[in-house]
Amino acid sequence: MRGYLPFVLAGCLLTFQAAASAAAGASASAASAEALDAGRVLFNSGATPACAICHTLKDADAEGTIGPSLDALKPDAARVRTVLKSGLGVMPSYEALTDEQAQALSNYVAAVAGK
Repeated sequence: MRGYLPFVLAGCLLTFQAAASAAAGASASAASAEALDAGRVLFNSGATPACAICHTLKDADAEGTIGPSLDALKPDAARVRTVLKSGLGVMPSYEALTDEQAQALSNYVAAVAGK
């Protein structure tokens, strides 16, 4: 029976690690869901003017036709953030957004565009 003790302990450790990993994954999913929700709110109404007025983005139920379709463009977060801060063509810069808001909005668009 003593020979099996290391295997039993190893099995318990693996079970504990799997449970801890699952809990961490659930926390990360909840945090990312909250972050996506915050970005969606900024896209639809938090930024002025609202991004949804000009851009198409399926996840946000936005069907704007003035700017490019973000679903077709599929920009990464860095590109969205750059354009938010400096503007592009007829798109104004969004200097009133805090760094956190700009990052949340950028991450949201990059995560959902084209999905």
